[in-house]
Amino acid sequence: MGHIYFVRHGQSVWNVENKICGATDIALTALGHQQAVETGKKFLEQGIHADEILYSPLMRAAETARHISEITGIPMRVEERLREQNFGKYESTPRDGEEFKKAKQQFVYRYDGGESMLHLAQRIYNLLDEISAESEEKTYILVAHNGIARVVKSYFCEMTNEEYADFGVPNCTISRFDFN
Repeated sequence: MGHIYFVRHGQSVWNVENKICGATDIALTALGHQQAVETGKKFLEQGIHADEILYSPLMRAAETARHISEITGIPMRVEERLREQNFGKYESTPRDGEEFKKAKQQFVYRYDGGESMLHLAQRIYNLLDEISAESEEKTYILVAHNGIARVVKSYFCEMTNEEYADFGVPNCTISRFDFN
């Protein structure tokens, strides 16, 4: 049975400021860089092997992937489909804003200039289907974002709409998902 590892990027400047990052290209903090280095070390300590790191083109994920790659020696390649969801008018607004919380439960809504949950799920599910088809031959580490983590989780596990909207993972958490 094949599997993937998912890593959310290290802490970003807007994570600290409690702002929605979305598709806006926001840098890691010093702690975010340190978290990424520690994550690379965890892969080594736990004896986790992968053939390739696929990462979002946004700098917070790219820098996280670079640190992991430098420590583990695993080659890395940008994967455009791992770009975080575009939250349109909500980017740079508070993560816990009531209007945003309600909007997150509307899966067809495009966030006024952004991308719907359904469009996001389509591109991530397509990527995971491709990886699944070759999962017996290769193991990947995906380095991306909290919104992407939500979709990846929903690909592998049943979730209610509320569970999906509320789901999140801490920065630089390593999650393993097995293809059945």
